[in-house]
Amino acid sequence: MAQRIPQEVIEEVRQRTNIVDVVGQYVQLKKSGKNYMGLCPFHEERSPSFSVAEDKQIFHCFGCGKGGTVFNFLQEIEGISFPESVRRVAELEQIPVNIDWVNTTDSDTAENIHNRKLIELHKKAADLYHHVLMNTQIGEPALNYLLERGLTKELIETFKIGFAPQKRDFLSQVFQNETVAEQLSKESGLFIQRDNGEFLDRFYQRVMFPINDDRGNVIAFSGRLLKTEDFPGDDMPKYLNSPETVLFNKRDTLFNFDKARKEIRKENTVFLFEGFMDVIAAWQAGITSGVASMGTSLTNEQIRKLERVAKELVICYDGDTAGVEATNRAISLLSEHSRFQLSIVSIPEKLDPDEYLRKYGNDSFRELALHGRETVFSFKMQYHRLTRNMNNEKEQLDYVNDLLQELMLVQSPLERDRYLNQLAQEFQLSFHSLEEQLKQLETKQRSTKRRERQQQSAPPPQTYEIDDMLEPPEMLEEMSTPSVQNKLPLTKVEKAERTLLYRLMNEQSIRNQLIQLPEFSFAHDQYQELYLLLDSYMSIHSDFQLADFIDYLKEETIKKLAIDISLQTISEESSEREITDVIRVIENSSLEDQIAEKQLQKKEAERLGNKQLVDELSIEVIGLVRQLQKSRIVS
Repeated sequence: MAQRIPQEVIEEVRQRTNIVDVVGQYVQLKKSGKNYMGLCPFHEERSPSFSVAEDKQIFHCFGCGKGGTVFNFLQEIEGISFPESVRRVAELEQIPVNIDWVNTTDSDTAENIHNRKLIELHKKAADLYHHVLMNTQIGEPALNYLLERGLTKELIETFKIGFAPQKRDFLSQVFQNETVAEQLSKESGLFIQRDNGEFLDRFYQRVMFPINDDRGNVIAFSGRLLKTEDFPGDDMPKYLNSPETVLFNKRDTLFNFDKARKEIRKENTVFLFEGFMDVIAAWQAGITSGVASMGTSLTNEQIRKLERVAKELVICYDGDTAGVEATNRAISLLSEHSRFQLSIVSIPEKLDPDEYLRKYGNDSFRELALHGRETVFSFKMQYHRLTRNMNNEKEQLDYVNDLLQELMLVQSPLERDRYLNQLAQEFQLSFHSLEEQLKQLETKQRSTKRRERQQQSAPPPQTYEIDDMLEPPEMLEEMSTPSVQNKLPLTKVEKAERTLLYRLMNEQSIRNQLIQLPEFSFAHDQYQELYLLLDSYMSIHSDFQLADFIDYLKEETIKKLAIDISLQTISEESSEREITDVIRVIENSSLEDQIAEKQLQKKEAERLGNKQLVDELSIEVIGLVRQLQKSRIVS
């Protein structure tokens, strides 16, 4: 059985942590009033509804309803247990606490335990490959290759680069000796299983780059073929990646995101590279906010991940023709599916970033990356020249027309004016004629979009199939209407209960006042339960801390209720009249419920013709009404 986390450790980590700093490493936050807002990392959205309250040390999404403390945030976003979240917060904030409890808990699912075993398997493989590279004779050719490419031993250590020997059963023999379960080996992606059941290493004669998840756990590998005289490997791919597994989904994964995230958040800028070696070379030059996709085009999932932590994205792809085309595709994708401020670093001489750095040095690359960026339109000016004969007049005009189409995407009036002037001067055209042509294109585009919207909003012609006639009209309407989960408006009683609980959380004097009313109870069970939990919490704590109280609560529904109540817009301090009014409303609700119940019973008695019961119930109703009226007069 796992150890419990010492309460003093939890309190120390919480007190020394600002939730804004931790959440800010995962979500791009912007100050809005006294809180911070951003795009929710737990559901897809285009407008920010995710709020972090620094004064309360909690987060809450008004879109999907998730909320809680800094520990709850990490539990949710990284899929870890509460003990692991405490450990993770301490690591992120570099809090030197003695954390020696066991990571696993009784509540761990079989899936979590299985995934942890797979992660342990990948860590062992990464350690073994790294040891072979750095400490064995068989790894010397691979180490020399990396050093010749300009990598230092320190850099190799940072990225835990390794080497998989040519021997096909090198890793499988090691794991077999450690009695790793066959199913685990099969699911890891590290091996290929023959028809006879024998496992062979997937990676051999390759320099190994570990691929980490967002938490820094090794979940996959990318192996670069190391050609030698003894092993030319002509029929083998240059790069080989792990297959997709329960741990590794290449659409979600970005190389180096775990190491780069803090710097990305700090600078509000991310560099996007094509290859792993480019990211590593840039790191050596001091550009530590670089990432790379997994050998494929950028995906929407990767865009969302980056969009939550950065405002600007710098595309730094290869300078050859293929790299330029890839840059153009990336611009189109990012312009359509993100809100990034985009800029481009074009590598001269058709080099890739790694080649440029090795040729001209760290300082030159850093200067290019930081101060040699160009705008999207500047890149497009060069891109549209590539396939044209610019000495031909027709192709010149086609080029100008293409650039005017691109210029419609530029929002800044200053940029527009600058580029129109450049085009006018280069091609000896009138600035005003270019400006007029641009306006005509924009008018045409608006008309096209308006027609498309009208066509989309027009109801389709109604047709009926024979089967439709068998459905009642109500059912047809229900099937055609998307389900929207609307919250019911709060009743007067619920508003009073929420107000009172808010005051109870924030004012000791109100808690003392309510203790003097032993007969008092909340009208609704969930509010009464929260009140009892609050009372229990205060019996062992000298003062109330919202974040600590939320961690104290166990059920998610109660946690959410406490967060909702704490986020109410309400005056700083209560008044005697306010407390009297809300208590009266809550207490009277019981009388009102009794009156309603008696009225229903009276109607049923009338229907059955039971005159005696009708008279008795009438007297009871009159008594309850008088009691209610008296209560209102007294208050």
